[in-house]
Amino acid sequence: MSEFLLKTLPLNGLFSVQHKRFEDERGHFSRLFCEGSLGAFGQAFHIRQINHSCTRERGSVRGLHYQSARAPEAKLITCLRGEVWDVAVDLRPDSETFLHWHAEHLRAGDGRSLLIPAGFAHGFQTLSADAELLYLHSNDYTPEHEGGLSVLDPRLAIAWPLPVNNLSVRDASHPALDEHFAGVRL
Repeated sequence: MSEFLLKTLPLNGLFSVQHKRFEDERGHFSRLFCEGSLGAFGQAFHIRQINHSCTRERGSVRGLHYQSARAPEAKLITCLRGEVWDVAVDLRPDSETFLHWHAEHLRAGDGRSLLIPAGFAHGFQTLSADAELLYLHSNDYTPEHEGGLSVLDPRLAIAWPLPVNNLSVRDASHPALDEHFAGVRL
């Protein structure tokens, strides 16, 4: 039996990953990542970078970030502490769900991760103080290939569960979509 169970989500290529948990009197153990197991599900994922974030204030939003087609990256997101509302936006222009978003509530200890394919934007809102996330990336971060979307873009109409606050200067400056936005063609 695999240490993972992948659940398809409403956007093509987006998955919730349930980690199998082994418990005994000492505590518990879960495998958070296995390249071979994800590959067996048809989700090839090679780790190039691992990031960790801690966001102190409840209601804070980080994102929506993406890499262009010149440096596309998939992400595997796991909540290590607290809880977040994790959002993925499909930016692939040939996808039937282009510019649609989906969110998952991730909690520390829930045994779940969000597998976000290349060609998506990602962001999250903290539902607790001191929320920590672990990000596994399939590609190196390259600032010259980074893009961002406004978290309050009316065209996306993301239904954030709390009032949006504590945006970084960079995230607050991301533009709203216009008729020239071509998406991320992979």
